Order: sequence, then structure tokens, then C-alpha cells
Amino acid sequence: MGLSGRARPAVLAAGAALLAAACVPGTDGSAAGAPGPGAGTSIPDPATAGRVTLTVWDQEIRGGQNDELEQLNREFQEKYPNVRVKRVARSFTDLKATLKLALSGANPPDVVQANQGYPDMVAFVQAGLLAPLDNYAGIYEWNTRYPATLLNLNRVSADGRRFGAGRLYGISQTGEYIGLYYNKDVLEKAGLAPPRTWGDFTAGLGRLKARGELPVQFGNLDKYPAIHTFGVLQGRLGAARVRDTVLGHGPGFDTADTRAAAATLADWADRGYLPEGANGLGYEDAAKKFASGEGGYLLTGTWQLAQLKKAMGDRLGFMPPPPATAGGDPVTTGGQGLAWSVTSRSRHPEVAAAYLDFLTGGHAADVMTAHGVLPAVAGEAASRVPPDTVDGQMIAGWRRLSAADGLVPYLDYATPSFYDTLSEHLQGVVAGRLSPARFAATLQKDYGAFIRKQRSAPPAPAGAR
Repeated sequence: MGLSGRARPAVLAAGAALLAAACVPGTDGSAAGAPGPGAGTSIPDPATAGRVTLTVWDQEIRGGQNDELEQLNREFQEKYPNVRVKRVARSFTDLKATLKLALSGANPPDVVQANQGYPDMVAFVQAGLLAPLDNYAGIYEWNTRYPATLLNLNRVSADGRRFGAGRLYGISQTGEYIGLYYNKDVLEKAGLAPPRTWGDFTAGLGRLKARGELPVQFGNLDKYPAIHTFGVLQGRLGAARVRDTVLGHGPGFDTADTRAAAATLADWADRGYLPEGANGLGYEDAAKKFASGEGGYLLTGTWQLAQLKKAMGDRLGFMPPPPATAGGDPVTTGGQGLAWSVTSRSRHPEVAAAYLDFLTGGHAADVMTAHGVLPAVAGEAASRVPPDTVDGQMIAGWRRLSAADGLVPYLDYATPSFYDTLSEHLQGVVAGRLSPARFAATLQKDYGAFIRKQRSAPPAPAGAR
């Protein structure tokens, strides 16, 4: 990005297997040569585009994400004074609810963040609302900046039927994973140390409760937080099985893993390890309560780190969910942030592509690191973060997870309707209204119908979009 954006910054996680958990085996980006905007070989210069207003929709509304993006937007406009970035920032829930209408409207934005998987990115591609970026990937060397496993998460097949292969429809700025935040003061008062194993963690929940402390802060009014919590509980029981299922070739969701994870979540609620009435507590409100000292733990994503650190300072600790045995390989839900995509009706696709390049290069990675945000591909600044800080803990966890192939894709990628099915029925599990067995069967009904439809659909004609 900028002058350094076309260099090859080191991948934050070691090894060519980075995020293999989130890529479809056998995909090769075979549609990388597909026609699309930016078909030339020279690097487009936004300075020659005349007066441009680039409308950008994103969901980076909190803490460090908002700050790093505001800084990069300012720098992009300073570099190209002829370009104005008109930013529309919404929460994830609001973006998800309104983006398709905006994309199909009379004046669609130029750049959007699109969630990967079938409910959003694949649906937008099927509707012709996003532009393929393969030629830009060649021009800006995204194919060498990013591991193929990261790029594959933002690919959709030429027939529009599956994600993980085919044309590139976005690039992601951030890495992310669901981790365990802990309040050092609350744990110390309960005589607890940061857990080294999953057994240490779960045993400590009862101790916290007995001492009058809330063990796990949690708010599920927005519905998606339970997807993350449940995903951690399910993934630790069988990461490979869950991963294969999300990617369309696993055992499905009516399994012992699903039932056991749902039973654990229900048990936490029943024992009072979660806040009473958690389904009525907002996600951001729960984070604020944790920052103010209510709760020993908060199980959520790396995107909350900068905001929590600002409020808690040295009282905050962070780690991947602890492994089954001390020193063992960690496992959790994670991958990369929402893709930054160019819309198919953007009037300024080359400026939009230059903006994506600016947001994701080496300088951008350093800006993210400075703001406590985890970049998908590291810049030089990551190597200078002290390991004993909460930022250092986050970076070290990302390295360990990636080296161990311990990242399991987000469950809502699985089918076009799975986000709604999963989030709605997890509320029933948390409230004690839905048994683990019924929950697992309900998920499988959605998933099984989609897989049968996928397998029975005739092959797309040659040249299909």
C-alpha cells in the first residue's frame, strides 16, 4: 500500500499452511484470468481520474478498527487530493441487513465490506452486484502479498454456486480469531491464574461463581455473538469435522459434537456462568460491562482488543481458548475480516481498486498494528510489539493458531440461510427453550437441504458467470 504496498510483507503467521482451515482443498483460482475491470497491465493512477467521490460502506465502527481506517482514509485523500472518500460506517448487523438493498439500488457504493460465504458474498455474486478483481490482483501483486489460502476465502466459482474457488471478489484487511479475554484483577481476587488448559478454564468458572463474580460476560441481543461462542465449543471437539462440514463435505450438523457444544452452552446459562437474560443484552453493552469489571472472562474476537485495552489498560489479558492439555495446539473459530469488494456498478473501479491496495499493504499493516488491530498480512511493526503486552499476546496467538492449523471457519458460511437459522436457534439454546438434540436436527435440516440441492444441480454451461 502506498509506496510500500507492492512489497512483499512477511505473513504474520508462519508457514504456507496459514489459514488452511478456511480454504477449500483443491482450489486453484482457475478463473484468475477471467475478464473484468482493470484488464490492462499498468498500475492505474487515481491522480489522473479527475474529481472522484468514492463511496465506501464498512462495519469498522469500534475502537482501533475505526481509528486505523480513519487514518488510512485521510492518508489516501492526502496522496490523491482529487479523491474524496465518502464513508458510510454501520454495525455488522446493520450492514448485513442493508447492504444488498444498497448494492441493487440506483446509486450503489463503490467499495463495500462483504461477509464471505453463501449468505452474502456468494449471493451478491450470483446477483451480479460485485466485480471480479483477478486482474487487479495481478497488477497490484495481491497474489504474492497474500497466501492463496486467504485469497481463496474471497473466491466464488464461475457458476456462482460455491465459495473457495474461482474468481476473486475481495481482499481482507484484518486477520481475526475468537479468543479469551480475561480481567487479571477479577481472576486474582478469586485465586485464579490465566488458564493453561480447557479444564483449568471450566473449573475456574465455578470458583468465580461461588465468589459472587460473573464468570463469562456475554450479550446475545444481536444474535451473532452466540455463533462465535458456540463455534469455539464445537470446534474444540472436532476441528477437522466442523471445517469439512462448513466447506460442504463433512458429517453435517446432527452430530455428537454439535449436541455436546449446545449442551455446554445451555449448561453455562443454567449454572449462571452467563448473565441472566443474556439474549436481551447487546454485544457492545456486554463488552462495556466486562471493561468495567463485570466478568472474569469475555469470549469474543480480536476486533475488540483495542477498545477493551483503552478502557482496562494492564488489567486486560488475552489468549486463544486454552487447549485440552498444557502446551497443546490451540483451536478456535477465526480466519480473516470481511472482504473489501468493488461493486459491479462503481463508476470508478480503478480508483476503488487502488483504494483496496492502499488499505491492505505494508504501511496499512503497520498502521493497524499501531492501533491494536491484527493485520491479515503483517508489516514490519508487528515484530516490534513487546510479547508481554496484550497486543503481543494477540499476535503470538495468531502465530500459534496458524502454525497448528487451528482456525475453524465461521459456521454461518455453510449455507445461504445458515446465519439466520443458527443465530435464531442459538437464542433458544441459551434461553433453555431448545434441547441440544432438537437444535442439532434443526441445523441439519437447513444444511442437508442445501447440500442436496448443490449436488443435484446440473453443471453450469461453459462461460457461465
